[in-house]
Amino acid sequence: MKIIVSAGGTGGHIYPALAIINKIKEKEPNSQFLYIGTTDRMEATIIPEQKIPYFGIEMKGFNRKNPFQNFKVIKKYLDNVKILKKKLKEFQPDVVIGVGGYVTAPVVYSAKKLGYKTFIHEQNSIPGLSNKFLSHYADKIGVSLPDSMSYFPKGKVEFTGNPRSEEVFYAKEVSKKDLFPSLSTNKKLVLIVMGSLGSTTMNRKLKETLSLFQNKNYEVIFVTGKSYYEEYKKAKCPSNVKIVSYLDHMAQVLKKTDLIVSRAGASSIAEITALGIPSILIPSPYVTHNHQLKNAKSLEERKATVIIEEKDFDKKILVSTIDHIFEDQSLYQELSQNARKLGNCESASKIYDILKKLINGDRK
Repeated sequence: MKIIVSAGGTGGHIYPALAIINKIKEKEPNSQFLYIGTTDRMEATIIPEQKIPYFGIEMKGFNRKNPFQNFKVIKKYLDNVKILKKKLKEFQPDVVIGVGGYVTAPVVYSAKKLGYKTFIHEQNSIPGLSNKFLSHYADKIGVSLPDSMSYFPKGKVEFTGNPRSEEVFYAKEVSKKDLFPSLSTNKKLVLIVMGSLGSTTMNRKLKETLSLFQNKNYEVIFVTGKSYYEEYKKAKCPSNVKIVSYLDHMAQVLKKTDLIVSRAGASSIAEITALGIPSILIPSPYVTHNHQLKNAKSLEERKATVIIEEKDFDKKILVSTIDHIFEDQSLYQELSQNARKLGNCESASKIYDILKKLINGDRK
């Protein structure tokens, strides 16, 4: 297979895209890939590090605050369509896949106009602007959540789940000591991560919280995001708290995590439910349509998580909630079991099957 994949902006788009790529590699090791992303977002670093051929374009999303800036965005979009059509003709893909982010819009559109097979995947409960637009140009559409199906043409859309869930579920087990030599093998592990890029607001609030973990009988890994790490390096922390900028081996760490404190992005939800990790979700209130709160509520309604809204957060409420979940074993088991019931661990395989049928001319 020859595949072009496009996704960008955040880990919530990039890691599901990588999960699809890895599944195709597993099924067809001789497949050829070209990843198309931006020149200045995190995919421009992550993808080349994975030894995947990369082509970057200059692209910006629509400016909701200053609509006049969007004339430049539209011009850049049209310029990129010309560039991408040439690149697509050179590569001659069997299928072009868009996995979210504004960079996918000119890629999938160009592919469709040239007659190539196209597939897009939506991770969130409410589709983003790019996928709403691309739904008219995609041959098939996969969604992470059943509720999302109503936003897309009935004959094209399928519930696939989030491909990141399968990758995490089947990730190789690694000992805690191999991951972090300073961690104890007999203490519970709390992972705190506010999205792949981190969060200005939550990082400020969490900085005040770290000292309260002193003398707790569990350990904490706090992932700051690369942009915020420098201000935390000098912070005084209890010995049971480890601060890191980023986790390259997130799947392995998740498999050793006893409780996660997280935003409620679609990929995070997929990981939590695949592994049945008890969680405290702090949905980002800054995303379009407040879809993270909707994601979190879908778990809370099934007694699969505890929600702390950012507006209600203070340093004491987080620590007391963590303590309560660990101390109440029946609650801990309930959160874990109910989360696991919501897990979908064959998503990447299902997407692979859809792609094969599409390439072979079967659109059913």
